[in-house]
Amino acid sequence: MDLGLVIGDAVAPLGLHHGDILVVSSKIVSKAEGRIVHAEDREQAITAETVRVVATREFPGGVTRIVENHLGIVGAAAGVDASNTPHGTVLLLPLDPDASASRIRSTLQDRFEVELGIVISDTLGRAWREGQTDVAIGGSGVVLLDDLRGTTDTQGRVLDVTAPAVGDELASAADLVKRKSTGLPVAVVRGLGHLVVPDAPGARILNRPSENDMFRLGTDEAYAQGFEAGQRA
Repeated sequence: MDLGLVIGDAVAPLGLHHGDILVVSSKIVSKAEGRIVHAEDREQAITAETVRVVATREFPGGVTRIVENHLGIVGAAAGVDASNTPHGTVLLLPLDPDASASRIRSTLQDRFEVELGIVISDTLGRAWREGQTDVAIGGSGVVLLDDLRGTTDTQGRVLDVTAPAVGDELASAADLVKRKSTGLPVAVVRGLGHLVVPDAPGARILNRPSENDMFRLGTDEAYAQGFEAGQRA
């Protein structure tokens, strides 16, 4: 289905304003784009979506795999999801969430004649932190990484590393009203029109390249790799 048309019909009674940012759950994007796979064995689908294994851990109920998927996102199970989908099927992430966001944005802007931003969100766990939060995996027309490096703070000091991931902040804030089991997959964020920029880069800008990642492997995997290298030396 054309998700932009569906969302447009849903928000038509309230309308959209110039500078609004719509945060759309990746699950409905995947469903709209036919990314539903019949897979009694979810593990097979995870393997097919995996580009690089970061860590694997066994637990009483099975195996947890932290991997990098074809979008460059590192997370559990390559984003393969079995919740809120018919039994015997799993959902894969959109093939190109940035392109999906661009199509939705184009449809809605044409209909409502306003400049909009679109963020496509998905749920991820975080290293060193319990629980999960929503993050931006796709975007169009909205600043997702606010690079402040080279500017100064209130004391005149130059900022060397500060780059707020506003895309992730938008996604997690929207999840507070969307929740996980209410059937509400879209939230409108209003009042941040300064972030709506037509030619802003997509969400891949938020992925840290593995060569720059200080934690590229799990602890056990890094130890095993180092031990093997030592044996060869």
